[in-house]
Amino acid sequence: MDTRLLVWLCTIAALSGTRSPAAAAGRSCADTRQVYSEKGYSTSTAPVTQISGEHLRLCPQDYTCCSSQMEETLSLQSERDFLKATEDNSQFLLTTFTQRHRRFDEFFRELIDLSEKSMNQMFTKTYGRLFTQNTHVFQELFVELRRYYSGGSVSLTEVFSDFWSGLVERVFSLVNPQYQFSDDYLECVSKHTEQLQPFGDVPRKLRVQVSRAFIAARALSQGLAFGRDMVNTATKLTADSECVRGLMRQWYCSLCRGLPFLRPCHSLCLNVMKGCLANQAELDTEWNNFIDALYVVSEKLEGPFNFELAADSISVKVSEAIMHMQENSVSISRKVFQGCGNPSPARNKRSPSESGGNRKPFRTYTPEEKPTTAAGTNLDRLVTELKERLRPMRGFWVSLPHTICNDERMAADVTNEDRCWNGQTRGRYLPDVTGNGLASQINNPEVEVDIARPDVKVKQLIVDLKVVTNKLKHAERGQDINFIDSEEGSGSGGGDHDERYSDDWPGYGPHSPPYSKTPRNPVSNPAKPTRGRERNGSKWSRNHGQGRIKASATSPHLHISSLVPLLSLQFVIMVSPLWR
Repeated sequence: MDTRLLVWLCTIAALSGTRSPAAAAGRSCADTRQVYSEKGYSTSTAPVTQISGEHLRLCPQDYTCCSSQMEETLSLQSERDFLKATEDNSQFLLTTFTQRHRRFDEFFRELIDLSEKSMNQMFTKTYGRLFTQNTHVFQELFVELRRYYSGGSVSLTEVFSDFWSGLVERVFSLVNPQYQFSDDYLECVSKHTEQLQPFGDVPRKLRVQVSRAFIAARALSQGLAFGRDMVNTATKLTADSECVRGLMRQWYCSLCRGLPFLRPCHSLCLNVMKGCLANQAELDTEWNNFIDALYVVSEKLEGPFNFELAADSISVKVSEAIMHMQENSVSISRKVFQGCGNPSPARNKRSPSESGGNRKPFRTYTPEEKPTTAAGTNLDRLVTELKERLRPMRGFWVSLPHTICNDERMAADVTNEDRCWNGQTRGRYLPDVTGNGLASQINNPEVEVDIARPDVKVKQLIVDLKVVTNKLKHAERGQDINFIDSEEGSGSGGGDHDERYSDDWPGYGPHSPPYSKTPRNPVSNPAKPTRGRERNGSKWSRNHGQGRIKASATSPHLHISSLVPLLSLQFVIMVSPLWR
């Protein structure tokens, strides 16, 4: 019986790689010295044969091929290997966010430039000097749109309200060339744009469509930039002493034992990585919410909040609005004269030839003529590429330990459980693999983690993720969270998000979409804030306290209809005066 027991113990010792002190002492360290040298370190302090390991602080104090200096050097190397592995495996995140942000940002900015260029070209051909002498009105609109997209504190509702208020003053003078209007008079007209609705339902449609698209575009661009910066921050790690101990034990203690080609067991690697990356795993829930929100916003941008269509529609709908006011100039002017008073007759009347000559019918681009960006891409392609890259990002932080340990350079294959380094010797790794996150590390056998002290940097990243995700979720509904409490409805695009999105899209044919003179559900523009001065005691205030205007029995300027005939939306009215 004693003989059998002795044979069994010898067999176990042989299989586990342990050796008697006599056998271990004097065993060659040639393999260890070679691997150590290949890493760029001097072998001057490396033992030629194994020595007693009482001096070791991190590795098992068995016979060893490592001096104290070698152990310290290798522990620093294990930390560098860990940081590099983390950086390498997160590189696709950083690359995706950096490249996608740059491409979307360039694309959005170029579309804004193309939209303004398109308007300038078309309106110059169509309206001549009537447009070129008033380009600052339109330039200011695009200045504010760019400022909003760039992150400025801009209310899109106010931007469009100011634009239409400024435009109504100029068009009102345009359709009433026989009168001379003071600044105060035109401001009275502008102030009551809400009641007049001189442009019909076009301002609401354009505001809704452009606001939704710009809110989503800005949110996506900012979200991608945040993702880039967040990954940069989250992967700038520092390994504490307990993490370094675990890293050293799994990667280089086998080298000190004279087994330099033995890879750590897969489960051992997982426990070490889960301990070292426990704080990063806490990002998982909010990270997934962030990725999901990015995905949905990108889908909205190629669907109901299409930025290409919105940018392309600005010139079309502004022209449509001008035509609507010209078509209804008689009734609109009658209401203004009753509300703001009778204007003074103009001293000199200009002939139509002075107003810019013959003008061509207004039209938008055909699909074949539609401008393309310098990058030669389109929104559908950009969104498709982004969505393909977002899908594998979910669960990144909890899967990072598995990603690292699945690398054959970092750990042995899971099928090699009996011939791997288990932290002590060659053999199977017996402890269970711990769960994800801080709380699960309380029983981690490889890395001692203080679960009561979450990483401050990671805690801040979680807060930041929540904030950005909240903005993205509001953008999904066409809402700008920065103005959601200060404007009626649901933010800059709010109050309209239940409408049929397709109703707000421009056509892509050679003609602008037909306009309905009686909108189904007209929604007034928000009242424009008073600009500089009040009009105390105006006729409008005295006679129309309830916002109702009685029609006059006679029209003060019916002869305008003979001056500015309108056959259809494809023919622009010939008018006499220059725009004010």
